[in-house]
Amino acid sequence: MNNLLNIKTPAQDQANALKADYGLDNHGLMNLNTVFWNLPTEALVEEIAFRGEGRLSQGGPVIVNTGKHTGRSTNDKFIVKESSTEEHVWWSEYNRPFSSEKFNEVYSRLQGFLQGRDLFVQDCYAGADPNYRIAIRVITEKAWHSMFARNMFILPKTAEEYKRHIPDFTIMSLPSFKGLPQIDGTASETFILLNFEQKLAIIGNTAYGGEIKKSVFTIMNFLLPLEGVLSMHCSANIGAKGDSALFFGLSGTGKTTLSADPARGLIGDDEHGWSDEGIFNVEGGCYAKVISLSPAAEPQIYDCTRRFGTVLENVVFDPVTRKIDLDDPTLTENTRASYPLEYIVNAVPEKMGGHPANIILLTCDGSGVLPPIARLTPEQAMYQFISGYTTKVAGTEMGLGKEPELTFSACFGAPFMVHHPAVYADLLRRKMLKYGATCWLVNTGWVGGPYGVGKRISIKYTRALLNAALGGSLQNVTFWTDPVFGFQVPEACEGIPPGVLMPASSWPDKKVYAQKYAQLASRFIENFKKFEEGCPPEVIRAGPKL
Repeated sequence: MNNLLNIKTPAQDQANALKADYGLDNHGLMNLNTVFWNLPTEALVEEIAFRGEGRLSQGGPVIVNTGKHTGRSTNDKFIVKESSTEEHVWWSEYNRPFSSEKFNEVYSRLQGFLQGRDLFVQDCYAGADPNYRIAIRVITEKAWHSMFARNMFILPKTAEEYKRHIPDFTIMSLPSFKGLPQIDGTASETFILLNFEQKLAIIGNTAYGGEIKKSVFTIMNFLLPLEGVLSMHCSANIGAKGDSALFFGLSGTGKTTLSADPARGLIGDDEHGWSDEGIFNVEGGCYAKVISLSPAAEPQIYDCTRRFGTVLENVVFDPVTRKIDLDDPTLTENTRASYPLEYIVNAVPEKMGGHPANIILLTCDGSGVLPPIARLTPEQAMYQFISGYTTKVAGTEMGLGKEPELTFSACFGAPFMVHHPAVYADLLRRKMLKYGATCWLVNTGWVGGPYGVGKRISIKYTRALLNAALGGSLQNVTFWTDPVFGFQVPEACEGIPPGVLMPASSWPDKKVYAQKYAQLASRFIENFKKFEEGCPPEVIRAGPKL
C-alpha cells in the first residue's frame, strides 16, 4: 500500500522502536514515508490486515495471494558479473550475467520509485553457526513479506543487538517495481538481481515469498564454499546418540516426510552448511509445500497450518468460516506455509549438529529399475550428487500430465548453485572421507515395473530401510554389486521382502527390465556430459556402464 494520504497505521507509533543505527540512508534510500523497523509478528499481522494484504484464517495464520507468480521465476535471475564473481560463478542457464552499469541504472530508478513510500525492514541472520553466519537486512514494501522474513531467518535476541545490526547483505523485495526489459536487459518485467560487489539483491515484480528465501540461499551458496564450507539444499535431523543425517531430494521424493522423524530431532528442512565443526541450518524457519497435506503422514506440518504466526501462500479458504482447504489447487499446486522452526515439536533449538554419519540421496525413479537402497563410494556419491536424478510426477509441478517426466537437477538444487557443481561435489567427497560419513541412494519410486505398471514402494518399507541405515545394522549385511551403476545393494533387510530389494525379481519380464535399466543409464551418461569439464576422471568413471 502506498500511503499517499499519510493515514496513521496500527504500528506507526512503534515504527522506530527497534531501529538500527545503520539506517536506510546508507543504502541511498531518501525521502521515504514511514519505515517500520523490525516489527514483531503481532504488529505485522495488524499492519497486514490494515493494508488489505491478507486475511486471517481459523487458528490465526495469515493467508496471502502472491498474484500471477505462484512459484520462482528461474529465468529472471541474474548475477552481476564483476571481479569477485567473474572467475567463480558457473555462468549457465541459472546464472545469467548482468552488467554493473545496468544494475546501477535499475537501482537508481528504484531509489526514485521508493520516495514517499512506506517500507518494512527486518534485520536478521542467515546461518545458525556464529562462525559462518552473515547479517542480512530484508527491505520490503509489503508487511507480509516482512513477516515472512521474520519466520524464515534467524532473529537478534535483544534491542541492543537490533540497534547495532549492520548488514553484510541486503535483500529488497518490491513487487510493484517493474523492470524495463528493453532498457534494463532483463528477460521480462520480473527480475531477481544479485550484486555480490555491492552486497545487494533486488527482487522486482513478483510477490512470491520463495524469491526472498532462495535469494539468501543463493548468496550463501556463493560465499560458504569460498570458506571451505559445503552449502547444501537438504534437510537434516539428529538421533538420540548425536548422529546427524542429511537428506537430499527434489520435490516429490519424500525429503520433508522422511526427515520429519519423531524419533530424531529436526535441525532444519531445506538449507544447511557443513563446516569442519559440523552441520548448521542456514535458516530459522520452514517453508513447506502444503497441497494435499496429510494430518496422518505429516501431523506437525499440518498443525502449523492452523497456528498464529504462520503465513499461508495461495491457500484456498472459506471467507465465512475461515477454514482452509489444503486439497484445493485452484490458485496453484505450489501452496506454501512459512513458519518458525520452533513450531515443530522435536526441532533442535540450536539448529546445529555434529558431522553426519549418514547422507541420504533421495530419488523417485519412475522407471522402476533402481533398487530401494544402495550404498555408494565417495566417487559414486559425487556422480549421483552432481546428477541429481528424479522423476517428476503429477502433483509435484504444474503442467505435468499423468506420464512421469525424468529430470536431473545438479546438487539437488541446480537453480541455486552458483559455483560449478563439481565444487560442491568435491567438498562433499572431502568431508565424507574426513568424517567417515556413509552415503546411501534411496529410491522412493516404483517397483515391479515402471509408472503405470508397477506400484510405488511402500513408505513403510522405505522407513524400515532408512532406520536400518541410520541405526547401523544395514552396514553388517551382505551386499551385491549392481552391474550397471556399480553401487552396493543389500541382499537382505529385516522386514523387507526380497522382491523389493532386488527390483529385477519383481518384474514379470526380465528382458524389458534390462532394457529400461539401460535406457536410464544412457540418460545419466548423456546428462553428465555437460559436467565433465571440471570433474575429476575418477568421478566420471563412477557413472553407469553399458
